[in-house]
Amino acid sequence: MATSPYASSLGRLRADAGAFLPRDMYASLVQASTVDELAKQLAPTPYAYDLETARAAYTGIALVETALNRTLVRRNRHAFEATPFAGRLVVAAYLKRWDIENITLILSSKAQNRPLSIGETELVSSRDIPAGLFAGAMTLDDFRELLNQPTVDALVSQLVRFGYGGTLLPLIEEFQRTHDIFPLTYALRVQYYHDVLETARFFQGDEWIVRQFLRSEIDLRNALVLLKGKDAGISVEEVLTRWLDGGAFTSQEVNDVYSTRTVPELVERLIPKFPTLAEGNASYQESKSLTGYEVALQRERATNELHRLRSYPMSLGGIFTYLLLAELERADLRRVAFGILYGLPAEKLTPLLVSPRL
Repeated sequence: MATSPYASSLGRLRADAGAFLPRDMYASLVQASTVDELAKQLAPTPYAYDLETARAAYTGIALVETALNRTLVRRNRHAFEATPFAGRLVVAAYLKRWDIENITLILSSKAQNRPLSIGETELVSSRDIPAGLFAGAMTLDDFRELLNQPTVDALVSQLVRFGYGGTLLPLIEEFQRTHDIFPLTYALRVQYYHDVLETARFFQGDEWIVRQFLRSEIDLRNALVLLKGKDAGISVEEVLTRWLDGGAFTSQEVNDVYSTRTVPELVERLIPKFPTLAEGNASYQESKSLTGYEVALQRERATNELHRLRSYPMSLGGIFTYLLLAELERADLRRVAFGILYGLPAEKLTPLLVSPRL
């Protein structure tokens, strides 16, 4: 009987499953009075190495965020190395999301004339490890070089050698006229989802799991676009310029769904597609914050996708289960760190976490 090439991958990643924080630990983390106290609580965990190595250069929130980013990089590299040859193109294409996140951050930093030191601490990279891991050729030094470019135009010219010139160069003239960075960052995201969905076409037979995984992420992003647009009073035409194709929620449905007066009314229209979205109504009514809706969407997607992915362990499903858990933990710990930094009490912070409720 033939052995699945994913059997070894599953064993390697399951051996590392205990590296994720236990659910009950979050109850203690949200009680930390300062970011430094949070760092101390994380010291005995798998974040210990990256906290210690980053401590020589960073303190406070920069220390915690740098350690979280570096740990995520190591985990993603571990998942990539555990992936059999047949699945590596798909995983590599997926992990390019961190190149896109970093380029977006640098473009925004350059457009706002932010200094190098601010952008660099936020990059999802670890020393000389490519920020896109083995997915791309961009190292931390490459990103530093981008940050050192004098203008957005010069930065985009540098990106030509990394395969993003065809996407960005046609938009430079518009940027020079409007100084709006959004069309550039939007174009990068459109290219990313197009490329990774194309890579995840049927070959070995298990890529459909990844396509469903990506489609649900696109749907989540689009739902947030609608909510943000309605909250800001933006027209449906403007909202559609921010729409990402590729999800199950199509742009043809937007006109009907978006024809409401208020955010809560829009939520009612969206509930058939996103059943838990109403969980964010209370926080929106209290503070007009959309965060509750975002967390509800993320938690529902994580629950559904983890159930689907875990149903196919001897496939790319096992790899993406690990990648998703790593991303969710980083996102939750960033919420905890910044919540503590801005004085958010534990009872307000706890409902914003995803991992403890999975």
